Amino acid sequence: MSIILFGILGAIISALVGMVWYSMKTPMGRVHMKSMGMGDMTPEERMKMMKDTASKMRRYYFGQFILSFLTSAFVAFIMKEQKDYGVSASAVYPEIISIWLCFTVPTIGQALIWGNIDSKLRWKKFFSDIFGNLLIYLGIIFVFSLFI
Repeated sequence: MSIILFGILGAIISALVGMVWYSMKTPMGRVHMKSMGMGDMTPEERMKMMKDTASKMRRYYFGQFILSFLTSAFVAFIMKEQKDYGVSASAVYPEIISIWLCFTVPTIGQALIWGNIDSKLRWKKFFSDIFGNLLIYLGIIFVFSLFI
């Protein structure tokens, strides 16, 4: 049961970090908006577009929540298993960083290589997305280590 609760908590952490990381007030948010074709829009045009896609956004956010939940539940499982074997919570940092480097980074890279993104933004979006994910993973580990 605790893994499910930690999965939900981690998904909330992911959403909060993502809101800040991808906000228009950050360089990463501006790159993200440009990659979506919204970078040169006026605030009014952006709001109109957001209103037009509002019905789809609930499904997108729900899908993102499920994906974040899965990641968080996996991290909680790893941390719980380590604790059960007497390994300190801090030992999970190099493991999760290795998972990030070997699985998340290539997956994001492949999505950007084969996705429909402006080649001028591709590297900026790549680094923004991989480091955003790393920050989320480290934040989840930190919060979970307070409880596990």
